[in-house]
Amino acid sequence: MKLSCALCIISYLCISLIPVPLLELAGCGICGFSVGILWPGTFSKASAALKRGGTVMFALLALAGDLGCSGGPTLVGFVSSAFENNLRIGIFVGILFPVVLLLGLIFAGKKREKKLG
Repeated sequence: MKLSCALCIISYLCISLIPVPLLELAGCGICGFSVGILWPGTFSKASAALKRGGTVMFALLALAGDLGCSGGPTLVGFVSSAFENNLRIGIFVGILFPVVLLLGLIFAGKKREKKLG
């Protein structure tokens, strides 16, 4: 998942900073590929960490996913709108989401290492 987050960040940078349409399109494709593991990975990690999470855990994950799927594009749209409909700036700000996830994964990994070690 860490590698997918890093790839997602790189693709967002490619989309927002490189003014070559073919490379921007490639960045979009790489982004789609990189996020493919994030949602199933989240479910897998949650299931492993909370053995008795059950239906409530999956319902809360679904709710969080829905909020993220609506909040992310909304943030990008608001930021783009604030900068004269500049979608590049909006996408650049959207990097916030994979960065936060990557930091969370790193923090969780270190916390787990402390617990085991």
